[in-house]
Amino acid sequence: MPILEINHVSKFFGGLAAVSDVSFSVEAGSIMGLIGPNGAGKTTLFNCITGYYPPSRGEVFFHGRRMNGLDPDKVCMLGMVRTWQKVRPLARLSVVDNVMVGALAHTSSLRTARALAMDQLRVVGLDHRADFTAGGLPIGERKKLEVARALATRPKLLLLDEVMGGLNPAESAEIIQLILDIKQQGLTQMVIEHDMKAIMRISDRIVVLTSGEKLMEGTPQEVVTNPDVITAYLGESHA
Repeated sequence: MPILEINHVSKFFGGLAAVSDVSFSVEAGSIMGLIGPNGAGKTTLFNCITGYYPPSRGEVFFHGRRMNGLDPDKVCMLGMVRTWQKVRPLARLSVVDNVMVGALAHTSSLRTARALAMDQLRVVGLDHRADFTAGGLPIGERKKLEVARALATRPKLLLLDEVMGGLNPAESAEIIQLILDIKQQGLTQMVIEHDMKAIMRISDRIVVLTSGEKLMEGTPQEVVTNPDVITAYLGESHA
């Protein structure tokens, strides 16, 4: 059964369609990859799904509930949370305090929030950095911190926006393994990523966007061998 349904979603800015008539569904427990050239509308679609932008047209359903018009904090409370391309930790706070911010979405107890935060820091391998100032983390650990903070909200659906962006191959490999480990816990994920080797490895299915429109959807093998995808996406600098 789909956990997320995107039905004919469009988003217009001024008369320009950033996303145009996009539809697909995400099965519970799966990883859906979302790829496309720069400017294809991937992050805009994430924003429409999670309440940061209201769709201009179409509907978003999460666990059968219509999400249109809900603010991001309400969407988060219902179990859908996202990360951002540019990580912005609360730089002056400790690593564990940053993750506690996510945990406090579901508890008013600081003791409980800290315990939940430490659990998620162990998941991402940052528990040894718990008391470190978040602003001093290198980019690879900042990315993990962003994931830990999102996980601390106890989501049912996690949307990751270029979580491997700016990382070296070793750091990317760690994030890939983290995504696969999270899947083993039963958490559904949507992942925007430009690294085709990474997206092929982690995804059950992939949606391809170009110029705001859905080009195709299929298995990783179907996507990577599709001539239209090769022309629109792989034919750029990503070939």
